[in-house]
Amino acid sequence: MDTAGEVGARGTADAGVPAAGAPRFAAAPVLLIAGLAGVLLLVTSGRYGHGFDELYFLMAGRDHLDWGYFDQPPLVPALAGALDTLFPGSLVALRLPYTLAAAAGIVVTALIARELGGRRTAQVLAAAFSATSGLMVLNHWIGTYVLDPFFWTLLTWLLVRWVRLRDDRLLLLAGLVTAVSLQTKFLIPAYWALIALSALVLGPRELLRRPKLWAGAAFAALATVPTLIWQATHDWPYTRMGEVVRAEFPGAGVFLRDGLLSAGVGVGVLGFLYGLWRLLRAPALRPFRFLGVAVLATFLAFLFSGGRSYYALSLLALPFAAAAVELSRRNLVRWWKAVAWPAFVLSAVVTVAALPVYPPALAERMPAAVGPFTLGSTFAKAEGQQEQLADLVGGIYAALPPEERARTTVFSEIYPFASAVEYFGPRYGIEGVYSGHRGYWYFGAPPESAENVLFLGFDPGLLRPYFTGSATVVDGLVWTFHDRIRPWAEIWPELRRQ
Repeated sequence: MDTAGEVGARGTADAGVPAAGAPRFAAAPVLLIAGLAGVLLLVTSGRYGHGFDELYFLMAGRDHLDWGYFDQPPLVPALAGALDTLFPGSLVALRLPYTLAAAAGIVVTALIARELGGRRTAQVLAAAFSATSGLMVLNHWIGTYVLDPFFWTLLTWLLVRWVRLRDDRLLLLAGLVTAVSLQTKFLIPAYWALIALSALVLGPRELLRRPKLWAGAAFAALATVPTLIWQATHDWPYTRMGEVVRAEFPGAGVFLRDGLLSAGVGVGVLGFLYGLWRLLRAPALRPFRFLGVAVLATFLAFLFSGGRSYYALSLLALPFAAAAVELSRRNLVRWWKAVAWPAFVLSAVVTVAALPVYPPALAERMPAAVGPFTLGSTFAKAEGQQEQLADLVGGIYAALPPEERARTTVFSEIYPFASAVEYFGPRYGIEGVYSGHRGYWYFGAPPESAENVLFLGFDPGLLRPYFTGSATVVDGLVWTFHDRIRPWAEIWPELRRQ
């Protein structure tokens, strides 16, 4: 039987991949680009407040830690909860793993270009593509859709490197990366399935015969058992997320537009499309064509299944690397670099402008966009409102007479409101917040001692059948309900919403 080393010396030549070592890693410029991107994210990570979903992740992991949730596996909530416990209230600490993931993803994208045969210029181009993509902007926030692209990028690098070296230990590492990705989102099996199908059709078919590939797959599956058990014992709620996603992000046209723009307004879109084309057509990239086909097929699968446009962020690295390699090796006109670098600078300016680099007072007065270019002021408009909402509800709750307050709980129509009030509520004596929306329904019902409810939402009809009376506190937003007429144990199943 061939050893990994023997195959590495002979198999790469058979596959059309040069047996010689990869070009030297362009450490200085690549690390400089990644470092600048990381520092920019770091110094802006304290602005401006918690984002729409951030407090949900935080509360799920800190106060409702479990092996799974309605809408996700446990990693991001657990990470958020742990960091807030260690560094209470620190946005910088909360967002630090995502800042590091963005910087590391830039480096790994350059390493993919290196594995494809790209020298210094190609590696720097690949890093620049990544640093000016939509990943940079989204990595200001925490989220499954922010962390998971790094794992897909790392997996892609391991597979590209395996094609060149045929070192099966890389497949074991791929299994480990897959296991961690499965604790973040459940999307990566679709990518693996299309990789396997593409390898079966285009080669290298031997990939599917490698025992260590299946050993890595077994490890990933075993590591996912706890969250799968949680899903099974809770009636597989994640299977209903497809319906939720389609309702929130309707239309293939919107996905196609936003999915492509997530590659970066400017050179990113061109780099993504050109890289895909060269993966499918370039003779020098023929050994890696199966991965290019898998990337394209996964993008189309997201498109036609009604996926969210930011799913495409996980697919950027390989096309970026291929575009960089092909641009650097082709005999283009002499002045192409004189055009390329200003284009990258312009894309960098667009990316920086979309980050929260503005002082809060200025950001509040700025428009959210200038033409097609989004500005970082959108973060100021989206963040900070959570605390204001919690202060509003908390002030109303604290003003209740003590005997009434003891019999009143807070119920929110939607999970972002619930998490905001639950996080900031203790300053007003609010110890528990409840909601029937998505993951919050699984956190449990109010205690039977809660005869009254302070309702935060838009549709008071949601609770009206279960109480003898109600009153408007803030028109269109806050109501009180009093004298519950049925036990919470009976009401709770009827309040479940997704």
